[in-house]
Amino acid sequence: MAMIVDTPSRYRLGKKIGSGSFGDLYLAYDTQAREEVAIKLEKIGEHHQYLRHELEVYRRFGDSFRSGIPDIKWYGVLHGLNALVMELLGPSLEDLFNYCHRIFSLKTVLLIAVQVLCRLASLHTCGYVHRDVKPENFVIGRGQRKSQVYMIDFGLAKHYRDPATHEHYGFISGKEKMAGTIRYASLNNHRGLEQTRRDDLVALGYMLIYFLKGRLPWQGVMAKTTQHKHEEIHRLKQSIPVEALCQGLPVEFAIFLDYANGLRYDAKPTIRGSTPCSGTFTTVRVLL
Repeated sequence: MAMIVDTPSRYRLGKKIGSGSFGDLYLAYDTQAREEVAIKLEKIGEHHQYLRHELEVYRRFGDSFRSGIPDIKWYGVLHGLNALVMELLGPSLEDLFNYCHRIFSLKTVLLIAVQVLCRLASLHTCGYVHRDVKPENFVIGRGQRKSQVYMIDFGLAKHYRDPATHEHYGFISGKEKMAGTIRYASLNNHRGLEQTRRDDLVALGYMLIYFLKGRLPWQGVMAKTTQHKHEEIHRLKQSIPVEALCQGLPVEFAIFLDYANGLRYDAKPTIRGSTPCSGTFTTVRVLL
């Protein structure tokens, strides 16, 4: 994965196929490898170089935690833009959700939950929190890997511990601007607290409920300003009990969300237990 000044002849840029937190994604053809790839592009003059940051996060995974993480092929300058070239993957979970008429079966949601927990476990082990867990940031593979869920878009990922000492950073209260997608943001995120591992789990909990119910109660909130909208969504999240949010779902979903909400700032999440949801799973055991 060398840093090269420019290789316009190798990659033939195609159509735009998506957008990430801070860059656009394009279909391209690698003329040397003779395969389709995905290229994420970013303006060079941007104040914060998110693609460079994202590359560093990808590099942290190493060989031990590569499962469900896209293969990065090259980073450099392409057509006057910062470019991150990666393997081409399939549709996002949000795309699949729309294709399935905006309802996933319990079996599908459990399969997604186990894989996403594993991806987050790998990221947390590498010292980062994702900070933008949502359906658009998880995609499926192609071909023989079409049943594998991949985690993407690390533009907002951030260290939660010192890279040298592995000591968890100290508690910071009310100073952070909310990061990520408000629909899945934890209450701590709304309050301006620095996000840690617990906040990734809360966002996952909201995402799973969204998949099972088709929507979350705070979707479609109307307000005069963005700030007022954020405040109203925060109020709704505070006022709706977890039991009411998970009404009609297996009790394990409420247990999971209560557990995630109750974690300390610096706690290492541990998910262990049985989830006999309609016989779909006999045991789900994931250590984060």
